[in-house]
Amino acid sequence: MFVVTDVPTEKGTLQYREEHLTGLRCRISPERLKRHIDQPFSIPGEPAGCPFCRENIFSVTPTFADGTRILRGESVTFPNMFPFAAWHTVTVITRDHTVPVFTRQQIADALHAQVESLLRYDGYPSINWNYLPSAGASIVHPHMQGIADRRPSWMTDRYLTVCREFHARTGNRYWDAVREQDRISDRYLFGEEIFWSAHAVPVGEREVRGLLPVARLDELESYTDTLAEGILEVLSLYRKLGTHAFNMAIFFGRETTEDFSAFCSLISRINPNPLSTSDSAFMERLHNEPIILTLPEDLGRYYRNEGR
Repeated sequence: MFVVTDVPTEKGTLQYREEHLTGLRCRISPERLKRHIDQPFSIPGEPAGCPFCRENIFSVTPTFADGTRILRGESVTFPNMFPFAAWHTVTVITRDHTVPVFTRQQIADALHAQVESLLRYDGYPSINWNYLPSAGASIVHPHMQGIADRRPSWMTDRYLTVCREFHARTGNRYWDAVREQDRISDRYLFGEEIFWSAHAVPVGEREVRGLLPVARLDELESYTDTLAEGILEVLSLYRKLGTHAFNMAIFFGRETTEDFSAFCSLISRINPNPLSTSDSAFMERLHNEPIILTLPEDLGRYYRNEGR
């Protein structure tokens, strides 16, 4: 499913990894963990005038065409004022501006609301989350973003294509092959119905993927609570490793198909810090070859031995 090339250096072994079907590549350099560029986590203060806080949200955020917003539990969902997709929605997850730990109900309600909002547009949808400024969040108040377009994003399109090609060539499902291989590797974390493992060729630091038993957005409803529990388990793992900021994306197909499954991807990000230091630089953003510090197998071993 992937190839690893070890390159010895004066400071240790560097790994080049490439996923066979997609061509995704990364470099893993565990020695770079010794730079200790991450900062101790401190919860950002609550700024005056946050548009997502309860005293402002119903007066400053837009409504859908029928004049409504989607309300579910604590969550409030509305169109994005500054969209970068044909259909772009925002779900504010919590009443509070900051929360120490999310609850399953908070995440599940937000996911349900995202599904409801995205089903209003016939396209290729995804549910996304930037948490904290160092992960690209322009507003600290926790919120998910749903986008949908007539064409899939590059990542969705790549996996739709290679899964179809793999099935046509072998008669098997690509994600089943990934499950089979990862289950017996050090990358496996937890889960059966939704299968969670450290991705072998990470696109970001400590990437964890959850493979869903469905392909389309409208099939997600009955798995939302299980998905929320899995997301929280991964976030707990990140906190135990010292990082609180993260990115998440859940990718869906548009049709029911024998070869593709939706999947959830999370990566940890550097904690917010006064120097605005980021863990993404030119290799990640310009070369599309992210520099990774943590071996996926080490992340799996850590979860089983210490991270539960």
